[in-house]
Amino acid sequence: MTFYTSVIIMTELMMIAMLLHVLNYSGFTKTQKTWYLLTFISIMLCAAAEYAVHCGYYNPAYKIPLTVITVLQFSISPLLGVLFTGALGLTKQAKFAIFFVSASAVAEIISAPFGLIFYFAENGYQRGNYFFIYGIFYFVSLLYLIVCMTFVGKRFRHRDAVTIIMILVILVAGIVPMTLYKLNITYIAIALSASLCYIYYNDLVQQDIKSELVANQKKLTSMQEHIITSLASLIENRDTETGGHVSRTAAFVETLARDARNDGVYSDALSDAFIDMIRMLAPMHDVGKIVVSDKILRKPGKLTEEEYEQMKQHTPAGGEIIREVLNGVADDEYISAAADIAACHHEKWNGKGYPKGLKGEEIPLSARIMAIADVFDALVSKRCYKEPIPADEAFRIIEEESGEHFDPKLVEVFLNHREDFCRI
Repeated sequence: MTFYTSVIIMTELMMIAMLLHVLNYSGFTKTQKTWYLLTFISIMLCAAAEYAVHCGYYNPAYKIPLTVITVLQFSISPLLGVLFTGALGLTKQAKFAIFFVSASAVAEIISAPFGLIFYFAENGYQRGNYFFIYGIFYFVSLLYLIVCMTFVGKRFRHRDAVTIIMILVILVAGIVPMTLYKLNITYIAIALSASLCYIYYNDLVQQDIKSELVANQKKLTSMQEHIITSLASLIENRDTETGGHVSRTAAFVETLARDARNDGVYSDALSDAFIDMIRMLAPMHDVGKIVVSDKILRKPGKLTEEEYEQMKQHTPAGGEIIREVLNGVADDEYISAAADIAACHHEKWNGKGYPKGLKGEEIPLSARIMAIADVFDALVSKRCYKEPIPADEAFRIIEEESGEHFDPKLVEVFLNHREDFCRI
């Protein structure tokens, strides 16, 4: 097997691999796939046509079919630059493709009978006196591709500059040996360039898609946070003496969660994503109070037993409201965490809380963190039924309720970092 035969086989196999990838890749539109398929198939046809002419087994009896094959190859070759430009996403390339193939085909068909561009003698293929016409078409196609790649580069903020340089180097490395030494390795160079473009530009597209997804996710998260904050503010504004409660408890929740993780408490569960989520969801812990009457919420004295039972309904109602409001807007994990905080932040470690009487670690971690934050802020803040108490006394009450109302591990973290909470 000669070197030239090996090069052609390698070219064909490479293009087959690229064709298979295009056919099986779901990230392209139908139009993009069509352009890529036309590009790689054209390279295969041109390489095969060239091999038929230059394989070393020339027979003058096949002069006419070889002439037809060469006309086909010389007509398609200048088209390759336009085909790949179409694959890169530039519009209106079909018109340019028709122009290129029409112009080169007309020139080849007219000149073929007279041997102006090429001809077949007794000893095989020969270049004609006007072979430079083919060279001009080829050069214009190459120049067109480079100019178009520069335009495409604007879309990628010129991150493809290195790729353009590499393609130029590879193409020159393939064209120069053919021009000066008649060493036919042009199509392996074109195949390598096309593959390099395909891989690198596809990677740039995926990077941009990923960036767009991240940006969209940030917008969605911002919208969710805005909805949560607005909804929580509506509830909070029903009681003029609880101003700032939702923002402070959110800060307490985040601080307690981060301190717990730093102290090695529930560190496996307290990932950055989880902490950010419960901080954002904390303002919704009392959203269920929308079902409680203003008379009960603003009552300056102690609630009656009946009123207290009505107040307790804000926890299961909160969970239901959250599921209804966020359904279809957020994922299941997010909705579940929000519902847990709203429904379970009045559960107690000893099982004597409400609404379900959950005990110990049956209570979701997010709700156990929320419970401490909620009670602490209630203690140190003025309410319609009480005056604020000093922070030291509030810490003492939290400590006394360790293992009864609150998770003892979280209480220990809370007390060890009391200065963090006093700064909020």
